Amino acid sequence: MENGSDLLEWLGPDASIRVFSYLEHPADLVRATVVSRSWRQFVIANGLSKSLCTKLCPEVSYFSGIKEITPPGTVQLDESNSTTEWRNYERDHKIYTYINSFLVSTEGATSCISYCIGASSTDHFPEESIENTLKPTEEADWGSSYWSSVGEVDPAVPESLMYMLNYDLVFVDEIMIQPSQDCFQNNDYTYSSKFVRFKLGHSNLPITPAIFKLQQSHQIADENYVWTYISPQYPMEQVLSGPLSFLYHVSFLTICIPIFQENVLQSFKLLRPVLCIGAVVKVELLGRVQKHDIDDLFYIGICHVQVRGRTLFPLLAADFSETVHGHDGGVLLKYNPMAWRRTRIGGRTRIGG
Repeated sequence: MENGSDLLEWLGPDASIRVFSYLEHPADLVRATVVSRSWRQFVIANGLSKSLCTKLCPEVSYFSGIKEITPPGTVQLDESNSTTEWRNYERDHKIYTYINSFLVSTEGATSCISYCIGASSTDHFPEESIENTLKPTEEADWGSSYWSSVGEVDPAVPESLMYMLNYDLVFVDEIMIQPSQDCFQNNDYTYSSKFVRFKLGHSNLPITPAIFKLQQSHQIADENYVWTYISPQYPMEQVLSGPLSFLYHVSFLTICIPIFQENVLQSFKLLRPVLCIGAVVKVELLGRVQKHDIDDLFYIGICHVQVRGRTLFPLLAADFSETVHGHDGGVLLKYNPMAWRRTRIGGRTRIGG
């Protein structure tokens, strides 16, 4: 098209925005910006990159604004100036185009747990504490390494494990969980839960790495957190115990072909990349399936948890300074334009803007 403005002028602004709203892939919107200068200006001026990002990743709607980091001594620009206004439009377009790039590829996902926050219960502390779930193997120097809940008569009593990620803005792609297996009884019991569910968000209270006390339930109570994403429930695969353990590999959805499967690292891929705002991930373990022979109580045991994702740092970060105990004021998206040269997209370094 020699002059892309012809279509925009013919349709008018309202109809043009409606047409552009049918673009569902970030790459399509990027292609539209190179058709002509007028198309690029139209996309930027109407915030279409942000609109698409909000549709594909609803978590970004929690950002109340953008806080740009400027070098010391920088002269503050007049926000009412038309040149400054257009510069801000371009800045926002660049930021949300960058965020959109994380939604079309999971390349570069790594383990991103920084430390443990707490567990809903612990059977023997500290030998069976949540910190054991950070180890990639079930075996430790002193024997088995795992977290265990307390025993319950009611198998419906849930448990939860909570972790802090290494950065406050992380696109989480999958969470991996390995249930523990009983090593002290003559059986192959696996103490998994029936289902798992994940909550992502941020704390209303200051959280710092510390030596955990026995009572951790107050640290992970939902009222102390703002959850910007809650996943559906995912069924955990089970292993039948006793004489039938070598015959069937089962889940709570179906019985599969005969196969023996030990306690393995199970992958729970989220339906889409989810932006965790605030670095807190809560793993809810719902439903108990295995009793302990000695006390006839239901337990849940986990030997390893891994959260895999990709960080937006150093280009973007979250600023909670304007929030009041997590309510009102919103979360600011902190933007560091000086980090562009250090930012990698798809394995390549992006130079400039």
